[in-house]
Amino acid sequence: MTIYRTSEVAAVIGVHPNTVRLYEEWGLIPAAERQSNGYRVFTAFHIQQFLLARTAFQIEVLQGGLRKKIVDVVKLSAKSDFTKAILLTQEYIADVRTERSHADEAIHIVRHILSGETSDTPILMKRKEVSDHLGISMDTLRNWEMNGLLNVKRRQNGYRIYTEQDIKHLKIIRSLRCANYSLEAILRMLQQLSQNPDVDIKLALNTPRQDDDIISVCDKLITSLTSAERNALKILDMLQKMKEQF
Repeated sequence: MTIYRTSEVAAVIGVHPNTVRLYEEWGLIPAAERQSNGYRVFTAFHIQQFLLARTAFQIEVLQGGLRKKIVDVVKLSAKSDFTKAILLTQEYIADVRTERSHADEAIHIVRHILSGETSDTPILMKRKEVSDHLGISMDTLRNWEMNGLLNVKRRQNGYRIYTEQDIKHLKIIRSLRCANYSLEAILRMLQQLSQNPDVDIKLALNTPRQDDDIISVCDKLITSLTSAERNALKILDMLQKMKEQF
C-alpha cells in the first residue's frame, strides 16, 4: 500500500501543507494515522477524498442550505459512509434543480410585472398554505414580513391572507435571497418597483455590481446552479467509484 506524508499529499493535490491539516481538522478527510516518529501517514483513500472535497468546493453555491448539504456529503464520505453520501448528493442535485426552476420563475414574474400585465385569477392563501406552496418555512415568512418585505392584509378574524401579488413578490424574494441579496436591498427594490414599474431595478438593488438587475441576477444564479449540478454529477460518479474501491 502506497503511503504519503503531509507534504506529499499537498504536492499531489496542489495545496499548501497547512490546507491538508485543516481539511483533516474539519473532518473533510479521514484522520491520518501516525508513525512512531509522529509523522502523519496518508493513503490513496485520503488522496481521493481530498480530490472529492476540492471538487465539491470549487463551485460557489449561493444558498446556505445547499452549501451545508454538500459539506455534509464530503464529511460522510470521509467516514467511508458512501451510501449515505450518495443519497445526500442525489438530494442535493434535486434541490439545485428546484432552485433553478425558482430562478426561472422569478425572471418570468419580473418581466410580467414590468410589462404591466394583470391577472384575472385572484389567489387568496393563508400563511401555512403559502409556506407549503413555496417551500418556505413559516419562520422565514414571518422574518420577511417583520423586515418589511411584505405587508400582508388581515381578515376580520385576524388571519393573514396572501394575494396573488404577494405570492409573486415572495417568489422574487426567494430567488434573490438564494442569490445572497440582503433583506435591505430586496426591500428597496420592492418598494421602488411598487411605486414605479419603470424603476431602474439595478439602482434599486444598489449592489456592488452596478450592471445587475433582477433578471440578470437570476440569470447568473441559474448559471451558477447549472454549474453546481454538473459538478454534483461528477461528485456522484467519484463517490460510486470510491465505494467500489474502498
